[in-house]
Amino acid sequence: MSSVIASQNHLSPREAAELAGRLIPDREWKPQSVAEVAQLPPFADKLRESARIHQSPYSELSHEIQDALVLRRSQQMVHTVLLNPLWAKRLAGAGITEPPRDMEEWQHIPLSDKDVQRDFFMDDRPGMVVPLQRGGFEIVASGGTSGGRPLETVYSLRELRDTYEIAGEFLGTYLLDRHFEGTDPRWLFTTLADYQMWSSGTMVGGVLQNVPGVNYIGAGPVTTPVLEHMFSYPGPKALMGISAGIAILSDLGANMSAHSRHSFRVALYGSGVLAQRKRAELRELYPNLAILSYFAATQAETIGLQLSDESPWLTAVPGLHLVEIVDEQGRWVDEGEEGELVVTRLHAHETPLLRLKLGDRMIRRPRGEGPGPKAERFEFAGRTGDVLHLNDSQYSAARAYESLRGTLLSAGAPDLDKLAHEMQFVNHREARTITLIASVDDPQGLTHSLETVLGPNGVQHAFISSLPRALSLFNHGEANPAAIEKTGYRFQILFVHRLSPEIERTDIGKVPLVRDRG
Repeated sequence: MSSVIASQNHLSPREAAELAGRLIPDREWKPQSVAEVAQLPPFADKLRESARIHQSPYSELSHEIQDALVLRRSQQMVHTVLLNPLWAKRLAGAGITEPPRDMEEWQHIPLSDKDVQRDFFMDDRPGMVVPLQRGGFEIVASGGTSGGRPLETVYSLRELRDTYEIAGEFLGTYLLDRHFEGTDPRWLFTTLADYQMWSSGTMVGGVLQNVPGVNYIGAGPVTTPVLEHMFSYPGPKALMGISAGIAILSDLGANMSAHSRHSFRVALYGSGVLAQRKRAELRELYPNLAILSYFAATQAETIGLQLSDESPWLTAVPGLHLVEIVDEQGRWVDEGEEGELVVTRLHAHETPLLRLKLGDRMIRRPRGEGPGPKAERFEFAGRTGDVLHLNDSQYSAARAYESLRGTLLSAGAPDLDKLAHEMQFVNHREARTITLIASVDDPQGLTHSLETVLGPNGVQHAFISSLPRALSLFNHGEANPAAIEKTGYRFQILFVHRLSPEIERTDIGKVPLVRDRG
């Protein structure tokens, strides 16, 4: 390898492609048998070698180098899956019999969904390139917000260890280190449950315990005495949990000592969004707290991390997954546009799953430049299923809420963000009624206040004027207030007490934003 290439971080596309070809030579790039796949060097070794050559963390290497290596690895994955009859048939149906020459061609590979995941990796697991009988695998089931049916994924244990280390080091270097000053012990807790094969406790816990220089505690759901005990340890602390698990910390820590509360530096929430009211309550109780999103899923233990509370943008861990934001045809959307999140796990020789739709919508943002990680960035825009259906039109529930909130504020109504603990849209399709249910401390008082400000038909008019601004990505321009009124739908806001059964929750405590009922 030339000293010129070895000394450069920025290479031309040709030089970067040559480097990728040396890192993944042809004998590895195109394995000839399943036995050869089982013996392939881990992709993590290629990332480490890239970092060694350029004497820089892989996350900070130029986009040219990263893009070339990810393309080479993606081609290797296609060579690998073509050894599997089920995969070969699936790709052939899309006219694909050889690896893509570039990322433009990669976008022709068909998207996978939960049905594909279930057909390929459950029961007999025919989508595995290296069969389960060989051993060395872990099976994890989804604990998602909706559905209820188990959805399993198979991982190579050797590659899981690599991904935990890569994600853990990134999390520590670019997120936690800036909040953990001093020489006291550093603590990282999680309240995620690790039971019933639910993936988050298992896989995210694997990442967290690989953050360098921290002491890890997998606490699971905690009570007030347990939280107070953990927070009494000397040193700065971070805690990761689902949104509801972070929100409840404002209650659990109410009587905690000031010294303990001041030691809480980072709260990482791992599903959906955290209500603005909860953020305000947490920051009031824990004055040094940064509240950040840790975005993960069954197929990807770390998809994106919010590195700063000054911006909601999520940053992907370079070299961990190929993250795409796509339109309905599976093509990349432009920067600033919204699409569906698609993830391909790059560390998956034995059990590849190409272009998996995770059921989330994202806005594609510009890639990171300058100091720090050179990484893909995106912004959470809601679950794919968070859609309000009015006849044939589809409205983004997240945008509908933001639009409605703005309309109400303009009319002098209370700010739902500051008052609501939880919110949920319920669409009674047969009754043609959509209700926004908000759990608050004073349901009767807020109901009276809203009626006083808006009048008897004010909520109906507020919804009708707000919904056109909430049309989903693929339905812009198809409705206006008059058209919405003609649907015959009635719209209402219902205030309920906290933990009211009117709001539907999953078995693990998540609150889906939208529920459809007959």
